[in-house]
Amino acid sequence: MHARLKFAILASTVMLAACAPMSSTPQNSMSFFVTSANPGNGADFGGLAGADAYCQKLATSANAGNKNWRAYLSAAPSGSSPAVHARDRIGRGPWQNAKGVVVATSVDNLHSASNQITKQTALTEKGEVVNGRSDAVNMHDILTGSTPDGRLATSGKDTTCGNWTQSGEGSAIVGHHDRDGTNPDPVANVSWNASHGTRGCGMAALKSTGGAGLMYCFAAN
Repeated sequence: MHARLKFAILASTVMLAACAPMSSTPQNSMSFFVTSANPGNGADFGGLAGADAYCQKLATSANAGNKNWRAYLSAAPSGSSPAVHARDRIGRGPWQNAKGVVVATSVDNLHSASNQITKQTALTEKGEVVNGRSDAVNMHDILTGSTPDGRLATSGKDTTCGNWTQSGEGSAIVGHHDRDGTNPDPVANVSWNASHGTRGCGMAALKSTGGAGLMYCFAAN
């Protein structure tokens, strides 16, 4: 083979290699997180669909957007739509945080005293710890609208801030991700998902009881 032909073949090979697509970054295996921030309108997420979309957005920013993300929120019946229970929205598990720690192996395990949700494991999509009751700024109130077993809370006139469409008057049930503080159910060991109602649905009201308008997000697949 002539030297000139060899050079041409070699040059073509190099060019093809340079044009080949780079291998994609491996997807994050995270399947559970606490939102790192509120989207800006208190407990008004634009309903369940808006809350799910926000979970998906944050997961995508953390390179975990290849999963079907759902907000851990319950909703009251509305019109012809029946009640929605948070436990029925999130798949079957298991779920792990951004550091690979399994927080629950199944829906039943998640709603039992043996789940592993604590301040150290309920991390954000960025893998960061969320402030708790012992910190200067308490942010442990996590919006759920749920009972300890993950179903719609019916203990008050409004437990979901108008099905997550209100940022003014209303109330929503919150849990404590750090398992510290008050809890109506003594068996639940300070519930991660059902501790008390908020004083309102706007950011100021949510902050007044130790919250920041955060949610739990779970990968449903």
